[in-house]
Amino acid sequence: MRALPWSFEPLVLGAALLIAACAGSTTKREGLPPLQAVERVELPRYLGTWYEIASYPQRFQKGCSATTATYSQGKRDQITVLNRCRKGGLDGKVDDAEGRARVVDTTTNAKLEVSFFGPFWGDYWIIDLDPEYQWAVVGHPGRDYLWILSRTPQLGGEALDGILARLGEQHYDTTRLQWTEQPQAPET
Repeated sequence: MRALPWSFEPLVLGAALLIAACAGSTTKREGLPPLQAVERVELPRYLGTWYEIASYPQRFQKGCSATTATYSQGKRDQITVLNRCRKGGLDGKVDDAEGRARVVDTTTNAKLEVSFFGPFWGDYWIIDLDPEYQWAVVGHPGRDYLWILSRTPQLGGEALDGILARLGEQHYDTTRLQWTEQPQAPET
């Protein structure tokens, strides 16, 4: 049997982790209330590039810096996903993962599923969103996955403080967050 190229290993592992998360949700294990998604997402405004500010550590993202996710309109009501990071630091080798997303709750557009490997899909819920679409928070109903995203490489101040407070209200353990190294914004 031919080995997969190393760049596919994170995709395979990511799919396996998503399946495991769906099967063994911490919500059921800990009796947490259901995760709340935002009331409405305007998908055209959500498309584009997002910088990862922080996330729960995942094996498939180990060693990543300068992580971004770019969403664009795909075929047949699907969204094309391009996750990109640099392995080993800001000047490291670029590692891309291409996937797709689909809306599973058309009333809100806040609950999606993503797939990076074949027929395997994982939950992708938008659980907090800036009214101007400058930052977003993506979670999983089992609270096993979490990403804080921004349209810019850095996010701080009141916006970040508010996000962290609301994550606590949603029963996320914010001490588990790993802050993503991003390039500094150019001085103006």
